[in-house]
Amino acid sequence: MKFTKMHGAGNDYVYINCFEEQIDDPVSLSQEISHRNFGVGSDGLILILPSGQADLRMRMFNADGSEAEMCGNGIRCVAKYAYDHGLTRKTDISVETGSGVLALHLFVNHDGRVDQVRVAMGRPRLTRAEIPMIGPAGEQVLNVPVDIAGRRLELTCVSMGNPHAVIYVDDVEQFPVHQIGPLIEHHAWFPRRTNVEFVQILSPGEVIQRTWERGAGETLACGTGAAAVTVAGVVTGRSEGRITNHLRGGDLYLEWLDDGEVLMTGPAVEVFSGIYAPG
Repeated sequence: MKFTKMHGAGNDYVYINCFEEQIDDPVSLSQEISHRNFGVGSDGLILILPSGQADLRMRMFNADGSEAEMCGNGIRCVAKYAYDHGLTRKTDISVETGSGVLALHLFVNHDGRVDQVRVAMGRPRLTRAEIPMIGPAGEQVLNVPVDIAGRRLELTCVSMGNPHAVIYVDDVEQFPVHQIGPLIEHHAWFPRRTNVEFVQILSPGEVIQRTWERGAGETLACGTGAAAVTVAGVVTGRSEGRITNHLRGGDLYLEWLDDGEVLMTGPAVEVFSGIYAPG
């Protein structure tokens, strides 16, 4: 089976071109191929498929085999792969995901390859029912206190097609992400678990983010998480609607438009291709 390893700001996935390959058991394959000792090594598996309603379809599986609705860094790499490998020659494309059809603009560099992609991430969902989160269905979750491992934290929760809990901290590099992240991911408030963003405000237009991803652990970047952080910053009055977000794997640039759409621009990088033949 042919595969391509790609990353968006360090958030790395194994990509399979399902215009050419057939995958019968993506859950098991994601668990095997993502393993950093016994597989290719990645945060998960992304399948690039034909779509009946868009230019392409994307399915994304975390390293533990669970399927996620969307991945902001992953979808940028889907767009790069499609252009660079001849699945499309358009620089404005649509991609079907588990959270709907998204529009992307591809920035082609001087050598004819894509190096940056802007994604229209959709409109945020802020109520408990939409996230989803237990409690009064129409209620928003803004600065809601929770006691975790002897700490009093405040959660602001946003869905960008997948659930996110945003927590603001004074020093994100020193914060015990690996202790607190899984406790919130699996908290009883979240029936489908949740991604968790730990955020330090540098200025109204600049933040640092670390992410504990549902089903993957800490990753170097999370695009839907960065979009959720943009929204959370505005609705809690901590940051502006246009920010630079510094993640461990690189920077993402985000804007929450007046019409409700969140735009995200960031890198897409192909690392290598190979043949996967386990056993």
